[in-house]
Amino acid sequence: MSREFTTETLCIHGGYRAKSGEAQVLPITQSTTYRHDSPEHLADLFDLKELGWIYSRIGNPTVGHFEEKISNLEGGIGGLAFASGQAAITGAILTICSAGDHILASTNLYGGTITLFTSTLKKLGIEVTLVDPNAKKEDIESLIKENTKIIYGETIGNPGLNVLDFEKFSSVAKENQIVFIVDNTFATPVLFKPLEHGANIVIHSATKYIDGHATSLGGVIIDGGNFDWKASGRYPDLTEPDSSYHGLVFTEAFGPAAYIFKARVHILRDFGGALSPFNAFMLHNSLETLHLRVEKHCENALQLALFLEGNDKVEWVKYPLLESHETYDLAKKYLTKGASGVLSFGIKGGYDKAIQFMEKIELISLVTHVGDLRTSVLHPASTSHRQLSKEEQNKSGVTPDLIRLSVGLENINDLIIDLEEALK
Repeated sequence: MSREFTTETLCIHGGYRAKSGEAQVLPITQSTTYRHDSPEHLADLFDLKELGWIYSRIGNPTVGHFEEKISNLEGGIGGLAFASGQAAITGAILTICSAGDHILASTNLYGGTITLFTSTLKKLGIEVTLVDPNAKKEDIESLIKENTKIIYGETIGNPGLNVLDFEKFSSVAKENQIVFIVDNTFATPVLFKPLEHGANIVIHSATKYIDGHATSLGGVIIDGGNFDWKASGRYPDLTEPDSSYHGLVFTEAFGPAAYIFKARVHILRDFGGALSPFNAFMLHNSLETLHLRVEKHCENALQLALFLEGNDKVEWVKYPLLESHETYDLAKKYLTKGASGVLSFGIKGGYDKAIQFMEKIELISLVTHVGDLRTSVLHPASTSHRQLSKEEQNKSGVTPDLIRLSVGLENINDLIIDLEEALK
């Protein structure tokens, strides 16, 4: 879109604006293949001399509209959708990392991301160093190596809910000419836009708040177009001739969009984690109500956090906008519109009492999910983070008594009664 629009308007119109005679609702292009008028035109598409649709593993019109909408919301220059959030994270990394490279990442990450970083990427020869996000700037910089390709964090950590210090991490990345990648799943572009605070690449698990209804898997990468790949000298895959495209240099061919094109025509093409057109249609439409849903998620979550903080069966509560939270000052600085709908708390009595509590809830669902319009609860130590050692769990903020609560859109009094009865 050519003009600057508000977030609310971009949610509704940011990806598909029907022209005269077209359907008002985004059409589903449920096709794997596309017809072309000449061999020359198709050859130019394969050589990346022209842009267009070749095969739905690489790009699809319905998926393309979803990519455009979420990119517009984040303020990026281009988006690339994947079949899931994990696929998007993997794709974002493999676009610029290979065997022998190094990543510096915050410890306060989703358990699945930590497993990807410390196990799967390790098998591929990519080393990951996890750093305490509360560490001093100079201590973080001391962990940077000549082969460091990425500095990685989450806007709101999962499940510790620590707000990332963007000023500190972005300055480390900028001063060392390293790309700064941020997972913005919990905050969504409604609450925070990482590209405006020094990030270069943004990732979403669209399965969460973007979908919001627990119906559709999806992930997306957004390229900010604000990183100088040539000046850095760390990214030869983007700045040197690519033999698989007859010597094409991505930074020369695509300028600021070199990264997102590389991700599409190499990683998505070769690994095949494409988003289905139907899921793209569902996610695109869900974005239309994102700004309304997120506001209610934030409102309910803060009220539940305050209720739990006053309950004598609860040892502690973590929510970014509670004054007791360790990153409260960062939340007030960066999350001025709300702190999303996820909170965590510890039940007195530890692991066994936490399991008992989950057996007693009635309205709230026990599911492995967040961001749904229905409130859900999880015990990370026995589920999402169970593959990690006790030491790794503690480093990522997962204690035996921790309960993660994804607050939905139900009546707040019903949620309070359900929690109160279960805690009794």
